[in-house]
Amino acid sequence: MYRILQILALLEILKRNLLATKIYKNYATNCSNLHFTIVWEYSTYPCFFFVYLQVLGLLVWTLIAGTEYFLYPVFGWVMFVAVFYWVLTLFFLTIYITMTYTRIPQVPWTSVGLCFNGSAFVLYFIAAVVDAYAVTKELNSHNYNSWAASSFFAFVVTSCYGGNTYFSFLSWKSRTSQ
Repeated sequence: MYRILQILALLEILKRNLLATKIYKNYATNCSNLHFTIVWEYSTYPCFFFVYLQVLGLLVWTLIAGTEYFLYPVFGWVMFVAVFYWVLTLFFLTIYITMTYTRIPQVPWTSVGLCFNGSAFVLYFIAAVVDAYAVTKELNSHNYNSWAASSFFAFVVTSCYGGNTYFSFLSWKSRTSQ
């Protein structure tokens, strides 16, 4: 109980500091304060995409990994895209939460985010279409429901990457116009 009160007191101090400074200037700054943003500020949509991408991306590749996907090369491709971008999204989420991007100012983070999200959107869209096309009851009726669910969630993840790409583009555009 004492630990919980300490954590709540620390969070209250961080909340006061966060709300007092108001450093929400661009996309990267918003995402660096992700854990505060989710609790206190519900207006930063790009940060929600990172969390949704982690949960939904995990669903896509675990639904496929729980089946005999290795018998069908098309699901191997979907598995590769899902795991690859899930790991990279986790990497970028860690960078934003720990504010590592402020320690490495030489990297054009808005351009990196735009390229990452744009490539993820395109490859995930291709993987989702291929996944949906390959799901038939004739292949393996035992795995049909898992593959159909993974196809649905692949399209949801694709739309999240699309939204993240849009916000990355807005950030990149505002950064280059200054």
